[in-house]
Amino acid sequence: MDTFEAALKDALGETEAKGLLRTLRVVEENQNIHVFSTNNYLGLATDQKMKEAAAQAIQRYGTGSGGSRLTTGNFTLHEQLEKKIASFKRKEDAIVFSSGYLANLGIISALMREGDAIFSDALNHASIIDGCRLSKAQTFIYQHANMQDLEEKLQQAVQHKKKLIVTDGIFSMDGTIAPLPEIVELAERYGAWVMVDDAHATGVLGATGAGTAEHFGLSDKVQLTMGTLSKAIGAEGGYVAAAASVTNYLRNYARSFIFQTSLSPSVVAAAMKGIELIQLEPERRQTLRENATYIRSGLQQCGFTLIEGNTPIIAVIIGDAKQAVRFSRLLEEEGIFAPAIRPPTVAEGSSRIRVTVMATHTVFEIEKALASFKKVGKEIGIIG
Repeated sequence: MDTFEAALKDALGETEAKGLLRTLRVVEENQNIHVFSTNNYLGLATDQKMKEAAAQAIQRYGTGSGGSRLTTGNFTLHEQLEKKIASFKRKEDAIVFSSGYLANLGIISALMREGDAIFSDALNHASIIDGCRLSKAQTFIYQHANMQDLEEKLQQAVQHKKKLIVTDGIFSMDGTIAPLPEIVELAERYGAWVMVDDAHATGVLGATGAGTAEHFGLSDKVQLTMGTLSKAIGAEGGYVAAAASVTNYLRNYARSFIFQTSLSPSVVAAAMKGIELIQLEPERRQTLRENATYIRSGLQQCGFTLIEGNTPIIAVIIGDAKQAVRFSRLLEEEGIFAPAIRPPTVAEGSSRIRVTVMATHTVFEIEKALASFKKVGKEIGIIG
């Protein structure tokens, strides 16, 4: 074994010893297991109308786009999707990326340059963190949802040129909602723009499912609304909705847009159908809220420690990483799939089972999940 491979194996060995080794797991619909960890909040990824839209696009356009948007990969469908997103998010324009991760990398690294300042919530998604690192701007990390700390950071950056406050709308591991009204107020006071990552909020929050800004009545106060097409919308891809000046700039400067093969036609067609269904079928959101309230209340009654919230993401705190992995494994033996979330995704000592509910979960499935949580929690001493 050469030194290169030995170094890799040593690193993996250390990770495994800490109970933090990640492995892939296949979970398919035909298996006898109930999934309580998916981001497919509204169940659209398996909806028949979505499948039909994707299939029709394949028949008409083929399976792949064949190039980047600036060469041969720009179809009418892509531009139709961008118009639909812009309308949905109440913005002048939108630009679609091949994933949410690529969107955040491209948006932040292109817009923010040397001499600029970024203010990023401590619990923001990894793609935001990496976008900040790729930019040449100075990044200020403020304590999670702490507006006093954010203001102090803003006061330190009065000499910087452009200023951008970046936050998740719904935080993916805690399920909490960003205090957007307070963020917007500080942004206006200190001359900053606001960017919201609505990956987990689109289709979930707001009167029409348009996300965090709509939820708070602030659609006209948030300059950049980024999101994914792969969660409640039920397809794949990422986007940002903003003024046309922003999207035109990104088409010219965002490297993860310029040099990336565009989304396949079937994915684009499915995404358009997903947005359409979110707007036409609000009952899906209502059922999702009811299911989330039901399981959250049940877990609390069992005695589990949860992070406060009112979204479909419910963090059941276990604490120790190895204990969380054991808890997840025992749940799976009961027919419930809900993986353990461990460092570095979350802080040391806060390993958890990240429960997510869907609009399509039945009362039977939720009650089975609650019974399984209670049984495993008692078995390993998490609850009395």
